[in-house]
Amino acid sequence: MSYIEKWPSFLFLFLFFGTIHAQDNLTGYWQPQFALNYDVTGIYSHNFSVANRNYIIEDSEVLLKTRQIDLVHFSTLKIKDNQSIALGIQYRFRNNFDGGDNELRLTQQYNVTSKPLSVRYGHRFRSEQRITESLTTHRFRYRFAVDFPLMGEKLDLGEPYFVGSFENLLSVAKGTSSQYDARLSGQIGWQLDHGLKLQAGVEYRMEEFTSGQPQNVVFLFTSAQLSL
Repeated sequence: MSYIEKWPSFLFLFLFFGTIHAQDNLTGYWQPQFALNYDVTGIYSHNFSVANRNYIIEDSEVLLKTRQIDLVHFSTLKIKDNQSIALGIQYRFRNNFDGGDNELRLTQQYNVTSKPLSVRYGHRFRSEQRITESLTTHRFRYRFAVDFPLMGEKLDLGEPYFVGSFENLLSVAKGTSSQYDARLSGQIGWQLDHGLKLQAGVEYRMEEFTSGQPQNVVFLFTSAQLSL
């Protein structure tokens, strides 16, 4: 697949994101993140990351205010060349910033990929337990993702690539109604030397989309990933 053939899908995502400013109930965040990956063996690896979520639009006001800090760890085991399972643990520090609940999150994950040509397709299934002082929420997630180089058939150092995904989420908790969310994202990344990747992009989330007044959330993501 050539760069010209890939461009329409890439352009469509960003034109879509460009229309969300007209949505009601809009909240915007900027989330920088740093992640460290390293292989323990050929089939077992660790991932550590820290992310800082900041309000940039709240109640129609443009501002910059910290909402939370997340510390995350994943252990991943390859069960086939294109399949893996993973366990994750996350702690969210929120109470000191906007008064929300701190959260402990446990994650179980299965991931499968295929790459018939230059485009890689991925299917990710996750179950999560989001534990706060007052409530435990069980969440079930499915994500479909694609990624491909933007210049030629093969990704070389210094060249850009595109990552896009669509995800559906179901959250259930005792004594509350089920919540359905959807997410659509697109990011551009660069593979640099010494195992370093830089990525930037946007994500649109429609939260509680089966309710009478769904919430529209926009994320600006910037990240650095270092693989040892």
